[in-house]
Amino acid sequence: MILIIAEKPVVCRAIVSTIGNMKFINGAYQNDKYIVVNALGHLFTLADIEDYLENPSGKWEMSCLPCFPKKFKYKLISNSERYKNDSIEKTFNLIKELCNREDVDTIVNAGDADREGEIIVRLIVSHALKTKKRLKRMWLPDQTDITIRQELENLRDEEEYDNLANEGYARTYIDWLYGVNLTRYATLKSGVLLRVGRVIVPIVKAIYDRDLQIRNFTPEIYYGLTSKEKTNGEEIELNSKEKFSKDEKEKCLTCCQKYNSSEAIVIKKDTKNAELNPGKLYSLSKLQSQLGKRYKMSMNKSLSIVQKLYESGYLTYPRTNSEYLATNEKDKIKTIIANISKMGYPVEFKDKKTIFDDAKIESHSALTPTYKIPKKENLTEEEYQVYQVVFQRFVAVFCSKKCKVEKTEITIKVGDYETFTLKGNIVLEPGWTKFDRYTSKDKILPNLSKGDKVNINFVPKEKETTPPKHYTTETLTNYLMNPFRKEKQEMEELAEGETFTLNGEEIDDTEDYKAMFTGLELGTDATRTPIITNAINSQYISLKNDIYNILPTGEYLINTLMQLGIQMDKYKTCDLGIALKQVFHNEISINDSIQIAENEIMKVFDKNKEDEKENKDTGFFGDNIGTCPKCGKNVLKGRYSYNCEDYKNCNFKINFSICGRVISKSEANKLMTNKKTDKLSGFISKAGKTFDASLTLDPEFKTIFLFDGKNSYFKK
Repeated sequence: MILIIAEKPVVCRAIVSTIGNMKFINGAYQNDKYIVVNALGHLFTLADIEDYLENPSGKWEMSCLPCFPKKFKYKLISNSERYKNDSIEKTFNLIKELCNREDVDTIVNAGDADREGEIIVRLIVSHALKTKKRLKRMWLPDQTDITIRQELENLRDEEEYDNLANEGYARTYIDWLYGVNLTRYATLKSGVLLRVGRVIVPIVKAIYDRDLQIRNFTPEIYYGLTSKEKTNGEEIELNSKEKFSKDEKEKCLTCCQKYNSSEAIVIKKDTKNAELNPGKLYSLSKLQSQLGKRYKMSMNKSLSIVQKLYESGYLTYPRTNSEYLATNEKDKIKTIIANISKMGYPVEFKDKKTIFDDAKIESHSALTPTYKIPKKENLTEEEYQVYQVVFQRFVAVFCSKKCKVEKTEITIKVGDYETFTLKGNIVLEPGWTKFDRYTSKDKILPNLSKGDKVNINFVPKEKETTPPKHYTTETLTNYLMNPFRKEKQEMEELAEGETFTLNGEEIDDTEDYKAMFTGLELGTDATRTPIITNAINSQYISLKNDIYNILPTGEYLINTLMQLGIQMDKYKTCDLGIALKQVFHNEISINDSIQIAENEIMKVFDKNKEDEKENKDTGFFGDNIGTCPKCGKNVLKGRYSYNCEDYKNCNFKINFSICGRVISKSEANKLMTNKKTDKLSGFISKAGKTFDASLTLDPEFKTIFLFDGKNSYFKK
């Protein structure tokens, strides 16, 4: 007998439907050859810190940190965590019983076709199976009966997916190490539950940085040169690259006069016929970006719809990061094309490297429709919108009709001062653009020829610098897919001999770093959406009208982590992402990747010890810092400051951070005891300059600066 373990009920039903003639007996579907049963997604989770302690107190304590297990333990998920009944325990006991049946000689992993699905079923089998049996893998890029039938006939050895499983285990262990250790550490320090994770923090940090840029942005007025005059009855707009500050209007006027006293001549006109290629097939992130732009659809919403369409057999596996198809899928694609052709679409099979490329695929091919095409009336409006975007892109890619355009480039020279280039396309034959959006921003150009004189009248145009825009679903997705685009651009713009500063360090081998940055992402197509949803649910960020904003709790998270020296930025996250890929490619072991994570975590705790040793530490939430100089009661560490325990009546406090400098508990104690500190360095003025000063208390017990024996009236 062959036991097939599906990751979830919907997959189980699809497999049972394809096999046919199966009876439901004692919780599983059976016939004379197969037994099909389903899990409920994850049945096992990594054990908590307390599970590694001999006498756990039940409280989060610094004495338990950091926790680096020699061997990670798993435990059955508590039913109360997911279900109100005992479904998880019942499901595992059923699978355990089936795994150990004497007539079962083969066990098939039918988890989702990704690293998560791979280890979900592996963990269940490893905890259930008592004796050695043959282990196979069923890989389902879609849930159509054709694919399921093919997989049933060609079951693969599970060993083929060992590297994928190793990457999955490594990611699970690393995320546990960061999440458990740093979440508890930051929470104990701040007194507020702060969820720290390998990917969630840099995502929140990106939104925090963008909102801070917008908040601190000061618009600046400047002048540009613009000409809008008609030539041969058509208006031609020319915008100069010259810029002048708001105090240089006269200079701008002089420049306009120089331009206008010269002739503007068309010195070059290039026209050629060309073919425009459609966009590539969609990865999940690219699809979510498009849906966010077109329909203001959140990543969580779009993923849930794509997942439903996949489970209904209409789309292929959604959590893919590839825009290419595997070469072994050519026959399947031919079948889909044949079905679409019957609907009247001009499609044909194309065997191109730009479509089929195994080297561009890690686990899954690009998102495509399946041969099973839904009726519009069977889908909701949003489901139809999502399906059509994927369907139309597929039709465009395999369209037999080409999009032909006339590409034109006109060069206009104004005297000896400046050269202007106008570019545009004229669509001659729409081809695939009838089915998928043509996104070119090129304009239709005026009818000009080489040697033509162009009428000009340059005038100053007052302009204003604009702040960066808030992240949207589209722009946040694009950033997470390519977080180092800015760095790569800056490297490319370097002059010969110049060095590049990366994360505070000067880099000489910029070519090596450009290569490193290529392909680095924050999170994966499979993980970004749930992580962003978690950040929203944790009230770190908000999403409203397709605009992401930082929330006060998110600001507090980022500020606290910076204060504690917890470096969880895009650089660190991508370093760990590289380590996971090295595990997948068998370049390093799981233990090697764990050691990388542990070394980074230890830096945080070593800094804490060093701060304590040098009396730089701010202490832990609720610590008694000393005696209130105003009322004589205890001063305790709060969220943002050291506060009198009777703050409502007394209102005495000392901020943790004053002018960019963190005030340690020993310095705060000295201020309260002696009403004055020693001279302290590292303060930063509003102008960005550092300065030294003592802190003292004024008659109202407010903290003020003391410069060389003189009080500052700048109160803190």
